[in-house]
Amino acid sequence: MRPRPFLPESLEKSAKETKDAYVRNRTDGLVWHRCTYRTLYADTDRSKVVYHANYLRYFEVGRTTLMRDAAYSYRQIEADGYIYPIIKVGIDYYSPLYYDDDMTIYTRPGELERVKLQFDYVITHGETGAIVCRGFTRHCATNSSGKPVGIDEKTLLLWKNFPK
Repeated sequence: MRPRPFLPESLEKSAKETKDAYVRNRTDGLVWHRCTYRTLYADTDRSKVVYHANYLRYFEVGRTTLMRDAAYSYRQIEADGYIYPIIKVGIDYYSPLYYDDDMTIYTRPGELERVKLQFDYVITHGETGAIVCRGFTRHCATNSSGKPVGIDEKTLLLWKNFPK
């Protein structure tokens, strides 16, 4: 199965940054947050490719970087009394990553419900731009006791104010 094309282009270059944190996919017009990561030897399996479950860690890198760049880190979310455990994941794999490969992790807010929220992801090979995988993580807002609660106001603002 071939993935839909993903053709990111920078929104605006910041005078302080050489690489914008936000890009627009020319294919569908959606804006994504981007960050980079390099695979570690420990990320690979005996076949010398990145082990499939490690992509969930890469999703976490994308998600936490997005939240931190939006000035609302997971540390702050938890300090405010909220926890967002993952309740569902989905990943479609298209091409492998190997040890020491650069990757770009694209993340954006997805669906939003009263107590659930979703992040969507695209990971591309850092040098070739080939789509490695697409996926999502769905989360449930809970308090520190694990009881489902409404999504906190700061996270709701992130969804509302994410670049269009």
